[in-house]
Amino acid sequence: MSSSSKNRAFWNSTSDVYQSAHGASLTEEALAWGVWRIPESQLDILGDVQGRRMLELGCGAAQWALALTTLSARAVGLDLSDRQLAHARAKVEPGIVPLVQGTAEALPFRDDMFDIVFCDHGATVFAEPEYTVGEASRILRPGGLFAFCMSTPIRDMCFDRAADQVTSQLTSDYFGLSHFDDDEGVTYQLPYGAWVRLFRRCGLTVEDLVELQAPAHATTTYSDFAPAAWARKWPAEHIWKLRKVA
Repeated sequence: MSSSSKNRAFWNSTSDVYQSAHGASLTEEALAWGVWRIPESQLDILGDVQGRRMLELGCGAAQWALALTTLSARAVGLDLSDRQLAHARAKVEPGIVPLVQGTAEALPFRDDMFDIVFCDHGATVFAEPEYTVGEASRILRPGGLFAFCMSTPIRDMCFDRAADQVTSQLTSDYFGLSHFDDDEGVTYQLPYGAWVRLFRRCGLTVEDLVELQAPAHATTTYSDFAPAAWARKWPAEHIWKLRKVA
């Protein structure tokens, strides 16, 4: 089974449980990043979105994309899972946010179509970076923004798969970071240098790397991602902020 097929099957089987556990917080704090829901108004990753044509990769129930329309953005949501999109369609009135089923590794959009492509722990985690980054760059207009939030290599190196938890010890080979394939799905990660070289090959420059620190007294519905105390000492997630070369 290909990684796309495996991940589609995984999300189709777990979507209802996922939305039950996290959907309410994702809706209440829609314009926010990562498992700690740090507000976009604080981080200013996307900038002024009014009138911008935007694509969310791995939109899930479209909480982000729907909230962006309240800021007059022209948002589109894409997800691999038809069950996740069923949850989105239950929330989104027809015509407000176009919803598309597809893989981030082969996006069904024309070149230079979007002003902003973004992802919050979505398709950039579950799709092969070599294809996903290239596709995001292809559909961005020159000067367009690509921003995505995901787990850091530091967190992934400290994740003990036998114990199924994040530890304070390095347990994985940094230079061997590539993909993690278990019985359920496939996720991807690269060393920092490999990410930067991939961005350059795809015509993207690094504008910022925002390392997220868990706020004091932070709580999250993603309690298995990383303990709050851990994520206040070391970055468990970060946001790459990239610009397509004009």
